[in-house]
Amino acid sequence: MQSVYAFIQSKNTDLGKEEKFLSSSMENMYNLYLTLVSLLVEVQKTAEEQLTLSQKKYLATNEEKNPKRKFIDNPILQQLVNDTVLAEKLENRHISWELDEEYVKIIYRAILESDLYKEYMAKEATDFKDDKKLILDLYQKVIAPNEKLYEYIEDKKLTWVDDLPLVNTLLVKMIKKLKKDAPEDYFHPSLFKDQDDKIFASELFKKTILNDERIQQEIEGKTPNWDTDRIAELDAILLKMAICEFLKFPSIPVKVTINEYLEIAKEYSTPKSSIFINGILDKLVKEYEANNTLNKSGRGLM
Repeated sequence: MQSVYAFIQSKNTDLGKEEKFLSSSMENMYNLYLTLVSLLVEVQKTAEEQLTLSQKKYLATNEEKNPKRKFIDNPILQQLVNDTVLAEKLENRHISWELDEEYVKIIYRAILESDLYKEYMAKEATDFKDDKKLILDLYQKVIAPNEKLYEYIEDKKLTWVDDLPLVNTLLVKMIKKLKKDAPEDYFHPSLFKDQDDKIFASELFKKTILNDERIQQEIEGKTPNWDTDRIAELDAILLKMAICEFLKFPSIPVKVTINEYLEIAKEYSTPKSSIFINGILDKLVKEYEANNTLNKSGRGLM
């Protein structure tokens, strides 16, 4: 959607350039995932550094000399800290918090001040379930909602703010499903399900642009005239992308297409846009069904 919008707004004729940006933005989503995972690593390292400094104090208290290592030794954090493949990926992609240590410290302080941390540290003993729950709760209630972290992500990459909810959801699901005997590569999901998944966005982008005139004809007569402001343009783009899926992607179920674009409209357009788009797509589907022009194949396509 963003790439189609950008291409139209720029009045550019270089389809390949925008396609490369689209591919790069998808790859950067994986960088965002690695950045957030590595934040957990840096928080653990910061905790260990602070503990070491406290022990070296000239007038250290007994508690500082013999601190609790429960958080530092949390098995989920330890798995990430000792993940050599993760470390290699971070190095290869030049992902580091070294120049942004203040954000790590902000998150660490927020953790220390949280009741979640205090209650966990107060327990005499914990099992893997407790350890996992702490990391999950801290991520959901302390780390992900942190405004300073959001500002950092917003400034770091143009597309990351839009990717953030999806990446956060993925990371939360992964922590929830983590088992004590999880494989070493557990925190290394593939960005794409398969090759078809990888090329889908690119194909959708190109086919929407290249078939713009035909798709526009499909819309004409079925919509009221919309204004030429940005919101209306987004509605038009979403309609065109959905129609492109109807006509050019036979393996995608009609209901899936409609549901996806209604969700996108709710997120990016006006409150009434999803109702508007749903009405137009519903009319088109009935017309296609009557004319037998949907050309869908596979299971569960209607």
